Amino acid sequence: MASQEAEQHWKIEDLDFSRIALDKVRPDENLFYLVTSASFVESGSDLYTHNLVDFFRGDDEVTDWLSNHWELEELQHGRALRAYVRHVWPEFEWDVAYQGFLEEYATYCKVELLAPTRALEMTARCVVETGTATYYRAMARSTDEPVLQDLATRIATDEVNHYKHFYRFFRRYREQERLGRLRVMGTIGRRTLELKSEDAECAIRHVVKTRSPGRAADTAYVQQLSADMNSAIRANLSPGHTLKMLMRPLELPAKVQTVIQYPIMQFMRHVFLR
Repeated sequence: MASQEAEQHWKIEDLDFSRIALDKVRPDENLFYLVTSASFVESGSDLYTHNLVDFFRGDDEVTDWLSNHWELEELQHGRALRAYVRHVWPEFEWDVAYQGFLEEYATYCKVELLAPTRALEMTARCVVETGTATYYRAMARSTDEPVLQDLATRIATDEVNHYKHFYRFFRRYREQERLGRLRVMGTIGRRTLELKSEDAECAIRHVVKTRSPGRAADTAYVQQLSADMNSAIRANLSPGHTLKMLMRPLELPAKVQTVIQYPIMQFMRHVFLR
């Protein structure tokens, strides 16, 4: 199955950047920050992968998939988004800005910051993949530029596939650790609250530092940019699908799921829409 996945996975060459409708995206400052910030975080995926490989060392199925599929696909997302930025906003010094981001981002990627057990870390991974799939689906809906729609949809599909792998690993570890729903729910709640984390904030700061150096120290300006980006995502969310992905690791009976769906939906809206 792994080799089949590798053969079927899309390539950057599948994207025709010459078809980009520049008039639809180049004047959109908000979209610039959405795409560029995402390109930074995706391009730093190898740092996080190395931590996860260390954390799951000894489980060859997990570490092989992380190294040979997950990392490669995440880094490809970064390269594709970077190529899009360079095509639409060629004046932006992507490499300079990314280097500053990477130096700070590396300080956030530490093994000790992972969850206390393997099952709980797989729970956290499911939450993160839910967040990224939601982000890229919303990005695709936020624009009528066809190449960006195509790219964001491809990335969102990848993130959903990654979620499926992490969920399968989670179920195996949950059985080994005899993990109860309360601990799973606690991890889902904590990790969901961290979705808008220092990663994205760090990326925005370094994009601003290169794009508008005179505004880099203007906290209010940076916060407003972040708020505008959140508004674009908020206006294009698909909350029902996101809710199902978030709740799945709880594996609740149908009746219980129906009862708690509303409060969890409200919690999710608070997180994604704040």
